Amino acid sequence: MKRIAILGAGESGLGAAMLARLNDYDVWISDAGKISDSRKADLIKYGISFEEGGHTEEMILNADLIIKSPGISPKVQIVAKAISEGKEVIDELEFASRFSTGKVIAISGTNGKTTTTLLTYHLMKSVGMDVGLAGNVGQSWAGQIAEQDHEWWVIECSSFQIDGFIRFNPEIAILTNITPDHLDRYDYKIENYINSKFGLFKNMTSKSCAILNAEDPLTLEGLENRELHASHYWFSLSAPQKKGAYFDGSNLILKTEKKSATIPLEALSIKGTHNVLNSLCAGTAALLAGVEEADLIEGFKTFKNAPHRMELIREIDGVKFINDSKGTNVESTAYALTSYENPLIWIAGGVDKGNDYNTILPAVAEKVKCLICLGKDNEKLKKSFGSVVADIRETQDIREAVKWGMEIGKSGDIVLLSPACASFDLFKNYEDRGEQFRVAVNQLKTETIS
Repeated sequence: MKRIAILGAGESGLGAAMLARLNDYDVWISDAGKISDSRKADLIKYGISFEEGGHTEEMILNADLIIKSPGISPKVQIVAKAISEGKEVIDELEFASRFSTGKVIAISGTNGKTTTTLLTYHLMKSVGMDVGLAGNVGQSWAGQIAEQDHEWWVIECSSFQIDGFIRFNPEIAILTNITPDHLDRYDYKIENYINSKFGLFKNMTSKSCAILNAEDPLTLEGLENRELHASHYWFSLSAPQKKGAYFDGSNLILKTEKKSATIPLEALSIKGTHNVLNSLCAGTAALLAGVEEADLIEGFKTFKNAPHRMELIREIDGVKFINDSKGTNVESTAYALTSYENPLIWIAGGVDKGNDYNTILPAVAEKVKCLICLGKDNEKLKKSFGSVVADIRETQDIREAVKWGMEIGKSGDIVLLSPACASFDLFKNYEDRGEQFRVAVNQLKTETIS
């Protein structure tokens, strides 16, 4: 019996363990932190051995295969040692891919990948296709395969997950864009981050389809010294494409080698320039997968985006509270800042990932009347925007941040949570941050709610 060691007992770790057990592996889960009681109950239920509070080196290094959580850096001591000893260290998505016969649409990019993933899935699901949703959004792919495979899978892939790919080979792959993010993980070198993103395409063949951003400088830079074997489909906000998609000012024009579709802009349920880009990507992928024009139009009309992405929570006395907790990098926050014409009370901060705030300085100077820094270390934010925002405050309590937003806000103003940073200093993750924001907003006074 082959032995498998899994580092991390989160969603992906448990899913990988379930699939491994189903395929007769001897499974050992090791978590450096504390495993929740509910997770322990699941592990016991499935007969999976585990440890918490540290890693037993012998148990891990004696395994035939090691699966690590994407959040664990390859530089962590036990992982680095396993790699140096020639052990195969992979990601849960790589492991799951070895047990699925379904075709994969894999989606990555610094910004827009979650919306694009959910939209692609919706466009296919709404016409009755046998499609599943997995990866960096939703449930573990491995855990789902342990119960049921699908003809198609739409999978969101983070750069950390891509780093664990060896044989992962999507039918269709989308790279929405590349902007500096997670540079702390990549030795603060943008070329390392670019290399990570392009790992999405490394196993693809001429029969595969790569959907790429024709106007993204770092994507184009990444293509300069590498060859992608997949057939290229480009998307653009303005320039017509022979294969791919573009926006002509009124319609989204989608083209493959065999068919095309025209989608009126008013059919999109999600607004903003960035969502036109997301829709160009998703529409192209769905068209390649077999969805027809009329069904695409209906699918775009009925799509509802995920929580925590420019989500209106409430409007109180004319002040709107917007939850953009998913805005964990500067580029993503830039989309949010430029999407509103109203004066902004901007709540930002968290774990800085090597952010360069110069790109959003003009938007902040023009639109932000108050910056509320929500984090343990706010010095970089204060230094970056102190010259253009007169009112800068700081707190480590999201309830206080929301309360200040209500006190400062006047009718027509927007209180925008768009942190431009990771959440791990004060919250479990961006979802936890967004939910705490939602709770705090809903605890405000209830008069004049629309």
